[in-house]
Amino acid sequence: MRVIIYNIHKCIGAVDRRYDLSRIVDVINHYQPDVALLQEVVRHGTVSSSALQVDILCEALGLSHRVWVPNVRPQESRAYGNAILSRWPIVDSENIDLTIGPKKRRSALYAKIRAQVNSGAGAKPHTRTIHFFNLHLGLSGIERKMQLRKMLGSRRMSHLSASSAILVAGDMNDVWGSLGRQVMKPAGFRGTQRKPKTFPAYAPVRPLDSVYVRGALHIEALSPSRLRSARHASDHLPLIADIGDL
Repeated sequence: MRVIIYNIHKCIGAVDRRYDLSRIVDVINHYQPDVALLQEVVRHGTVSSSALQVDILCEALGLSHRVWVPNVRPQESRAYGNAILSRWPIVDSENIDLTIGPKKRRSALYAKIRAQVNSGAGAKPHTRTIHFFNLHLGLSGIERKMQLRKMLGSRRMSHLSASSAILVAGDMNDVWGSLGRQVMKPAGFRGTQRKPKTFPAYAPVRPLDSVYVRGALHIEALSPSRLRSARHASDHLPLIADIGDL
């Protein structure tokens, strides 16, 4: 299973400040993901005042199933938030509020997906339920830790068993790459020893975006995009995660 994790910055390039949804589509399509966990997806792009940006992305990417929830300025036309796009059916979803006090609104978007997984060479694909949590955390270190713990203590997470297949990923604004060791590992999650740098896209120096798994999943490969176009499409590079079934 291939998952792409991408803060698309509302489809606005970080260098030229130009809105160009096609650049985002080209970057994502290059990797042919089964599931896309996106952050900063706006309600409406500048190309159309009526079509939802998530619907345009789904059609362009050939990912038939989607869920999108705005968590910043949710009542306005320029609202933006997290989206999960999937090749396979999303059978349940929920937005988990992670806002801390007067800070900027943040959330985790949960989706329960019935995925077709191949356990290895020669094995027949089988259906597995996988629980995805797509995050966009705050800018303060203390805020991020509180938000992760709030997500881990949420009804959606706390009701899952230790053996459930869970993937937590997104723009965690993890400036120092320490959230895995401090919060996720004690909760039973596994990441990668090397933290790929994804920000800023044109010359990445910070590992702001992360992926963690628990239960019957493991991370086979994790790397940022090396595409030249990805350095201009957004202010983050996407992470490409190849996920295996234990």
